[in-house]
Amino acid sequence: MQNLIRCILPVLFIIPLLACEADQGEQLVLKANNEWVNGRNHSAIEILKSILKKYPSGQLTEEALFRLGEIYHFSLNNSIQAISYFQEVMETNKNGPLSLDAQTYIAEIMEFTFKDYDQAIIEYQKLIHMCDEPQKNSDHQYRIASIYVKKQNYEQAVAEFEILLTTYPKSTWVETTQFKMLETLYALNRCLEIPEYHNNFIDSYPNSKYRSEMKFILATCLEEKGLLEKAYKGFKALEMDYAYPALLKMKLENIEKRINKK
Repeated sequence: MQNLIRCILPVLFIIPLLACEADQGEQLVLKANNEWVNGRNHSAIEILKSILKKYPSGQLTEEALFRLGEIYHFSLNNSIQAISYFQEVMETNKNGPLSLDAQTYIAEIMEFTFKDYDQAIIEYQKLIHMCDEPQKNSDHQYRIASIYVKKQNYEQAVAEFEILLTTYPKSTWVETTQFKMLETLYALNRCLEIPEYHNNFIDSYPNSKYRSEMKFILATCLEEKGLLEKAYKGFKALEMDYAYPALLKMKLENIEKRINKK
């Protein structure tokens, strides 16, 4: 019994010490956050770096690295250094609570800050492999498809949009994706496919916010095919609710001129 007590007593002393030390670390994180919120970026950085020295591993380390990445990206416009810190978060604990957010930042920085679209696609694909949440993965898949649109690789964009619709049929992106598919088909001069695609969309989303945009594309296809009267009728029907009345007016005037020339 005495031997058991001798073994337990040191542990009882260690537990409060560890708890106290962890609490001090959390206080430092909070202090760093407060410094950052109040615009004292460099003070926040020094506190976070002191945490890394004192706690070389564990949750506090991950929090400090993650916050350093945010400060360098959002407040110091040094996204290269930010990526380095976010990558360290990943290396410290790939399955940690901050790893997905860190990887998301890396992908978004590659896409929106550096406009390195090829690398951004790779980073979003990594996110899909890391995450098992369908909605979040559909977010990443939508970004991949959108990047191919930016790259004007419309064939691949259509393929990526189709992956989203097939793999994540319950995603909140489905309506937007179907509209983007129609836009992309138009960019590919695949007007023959658009009327059927448009009708299926309207059946699924009769009150869609994209309704007038889709009808505009449909009318444009009719115009390009030389069906001027039908195109004019299609554009005319949009006069009450199209978001860009000046563009609509220009379309109607141009078609009127073409019809009168005939």
